[in-house]
Amino acid sequence: MSLSTSSISFALLSDLAPTFFRLAVLLSGIIVALSLLRRTPRDKAGNVVPPGPKGLPILGVFPYLSKYPELSLHKWAKKYGPIYSFMISDQQFVVLSDPNVVKDILVTNGAIFSSRKEMFLKVETILVHRGVTASGYNDTWCKHRHIVAKILTAQFEAKEMIRSLLIDGKAGAAAINPQPYASCFALNNILTVIYGIRAESTVSDPVVKEALRISREFIDSYTQQLIYHSPSLAKNVSGAVSNAVDFFPLLRQFPNRMTSRATKLHQDILDFNRPLLADIEGRLKRGDDVPDCLAKTLLLTREEEELDDLDIMMMCGTLTIGGVETISSIQHWFAAHIVGCPDIQEKAQAELDRVCGRDRLPNADDEKDLPYLRAIAKEVARFHNPFWLGKPHMSTEDFAYHGYFIPKGTVVVGNTWTMHRDPVRHPDPHMFNPDRYANDTTSSADSARLPDVVERDHWSFGMGRRICPGVILAEREVFLGLAHMLWAFKIAPIPGVPIDLNEYDGVSGRSPVPFVVSLTPRNASVAEVLSL
Repeated sequence: MSLSTSSISFALLSDLAPTFFRLAVLLSGIIVALSLLRRTPRDKAGNVVPPGPKGLPILGVFPYLSKYPELSLHKWAKKYGPIYSFMISDQQFVVLSDPNVVKDILVTNGAIFSSRKEMFLKVETILVHRGVTASGYNDTWCKHRHIVAKILTAQFEAKEMIRSLLIDGKAGAAAINPQPYASCFALNNILTVIYGIRAESTVSDPVVKEALRISREFIDSYTQQLIYHSPSLAKNVSGAVSNAVDFFPLLRQFPNRMTSRATKLHQDILDFNRPLLADIEGRLKRGDDVPDCLAKTLLLTREEEELDDLDIMMMCGTLTIGGVETISSIQHWFAAHIVGCPDIQEKAQAELDRVCGRDRLPNADDEKDLPYLRAIAKEVARFHNPFWLGKPHMSTEDFAYHGYFIPKGTVVVGNTWTMHRDPVRHPDPHMFNPDRYANDTTSSADSARLPDVVERDHWSFGMGRRICPGVILAEREVFLGLAHMLWAFKIAPIPGVPIDLNEYDGVSGRSPVPFVVSLTPRNASVAEVLSL
């Protein structure tokens, strides 16, 4: 009886085996499919989006971008590849870390990716939707007469910078912080272009002090505490990913320090620029001679361009900030690096002496004959991009790229920090080495237009249609500042006082933390040429 039952059971199992097998295969397939589905990132509509870090509920990746955000982006680029995405609150970001991907999306499809996200603090509160550079200004900036005027101004200001450094540094006998002098150099150049004026080349001048304070507040730094005796600031009011108020609207319903700072900064910009514009307007009405400058052009064409007073004040104010920060940051990093590179100094100074001699200062016409100086400027911009990522773009249409969906309203970021440290494009990328640009004869403006974007020198001036419109002027200004410093001084460290090349000041913008150096005149001809 038991044998018969066993036989029947075995026979039944044998009949059911194919069914069990098919069910097992089907179940395994479902499990694998669900697993793959979970690993394939999708938006709420089910579209496949670039992979990336998940972050925390509601907050997204925001907590990971508060300190050294470029390191987080670099780590994620290594893990997820040249295009990845993440969320901060309900805002999607897509990060591009490869030059060819940047070209495909931000350049080739620039018509879709040339907008900006209107951040609550920067755009709505500080700039009140008035900070966009008008097309009329872009056209004016590019005219040759303004380029010539800017170059001549930069040469004069570079001379004034080294004159002040020579006097205040007591010809090398006193330690000196070159940062405020480089900032004054950049500030006076942009003040001449915008208002046709210049201030004293010292941080104690009220105009200089206030302009630099506003500029650094916009970018954010604890340099304010050290130089301007202002409170240390924890967050940047204008950065792309640096404050919660931009991404969590509920916070705007309550009094908060960030909104208060942004509101005050808006008023500070108006208070600084209003009297300067009023002076020019008064002189124009009286028929006085007013030098060519941006403010004059805007005032004379405001009806044609449909500009109101607030448009003009905010445009002049934001261009003043932008004209100071990029130039001064590169100058600051140059001084911080070159002090520890006597071999690079000597090579550059030998080139300067060969081209310029010792009886005159370098000028803009010398640039073509000073390739090593140009290489130093390019390497400083690569190694320490003034802004750790490219200015964020925003998509105005849905877009598909290599199977990924990038929805309208996505913030797209060029990850310049990672591209500048690509070991294929830049061997030993963590070494400061101007020789990597030894055979690079192009200007940065021309380099940005190279057909092969992998060969571009650096990305510090932006990308696509939103590249800095003043790149030609900025590059000349940086060159003249570096050339004058190296022509005049042996730049040496102060014994026992190290310079920190890793820590930086600011969140969105980056400058070295304050440092001091010794600036010894290379010979007696320095004082003679400067008429001291």
